[in-house]
Amino acid sequence: MDFYLDTVLRLFLASALGGLIGYERESVQRPAGFRTHILVCVGSALVMITSLFIFNRYSVFTSLDPARLGAQVISGIGFLGAGTIIREGLSVRGLTTAASLWAVACIGIAAGVGFYMGAVLAAIIIYTTLLLLKKAEKNIAQRKRGKNETLYVRLSKKDGLMASVHGVFEKHGIALKSVEYLKENDGSERTLKITLAFRSTEERALAMDELFSIDGVSKVELV
Repeated sequence: MDFYLDTVLRLFLASALGGLIGYERESVQRPAGFRTHILVCVGSALVMITSLFIFNRYSVFTSLDPARLGAQVISGIGFLGAGTIIREGLSVRGLTTAASLWAVACIGIAAGVGFYMGAVLAAIIIYTTLLLLKKAEKNIAQRKRGKNETLYVRLSKKDGLMASVHGVFEKHGIALKSVEYLKENDGSERTLKITLAFRSTEERALAMDELFSIDGVSKVELV
């Protein structure tokens, strides 16, 4: 009977801890939110409880590894995490949510096996990381990459020009946020609207000079 009462405690603890982290993801409108994190955490806990149940019931008949099913959860949760990763233009979103899903699976395993302190402490650390360190991460990224700027590049439709334009940015390690073609009335040229982040004024000036020097580029304007 104690086993079943303990099972209730472990499953409810997994539900609460998974929901805590899922709530933060839901609040920022991520594809895997409140319910998804609860399901992953409770499912992981159930896997470990089932492993312990099988071990206690059948270990007298054969040798069993109670951690075997839990190991499959850790490796198998990747398929769900991959579904939350979305490519938007030149950027990738969803990596943090994928990591949080993997983390709640581990929390569920800890709760399911009865390692309560580890499960609770990990959930608090993960929740704090997601909630409080988001602004710090943005500030670090902004200092490193600079503010987003919009660059308009007018060029002819000659083959190879796009590769030359991209080559300038790749050469200097400049992060491109998006590249958009603008409709032109003149069929001989086209304009690119490029959103990017320069790290310094020197880098900006050097990149624009190199773009101007490309044969076929008629205009480079920074907004």
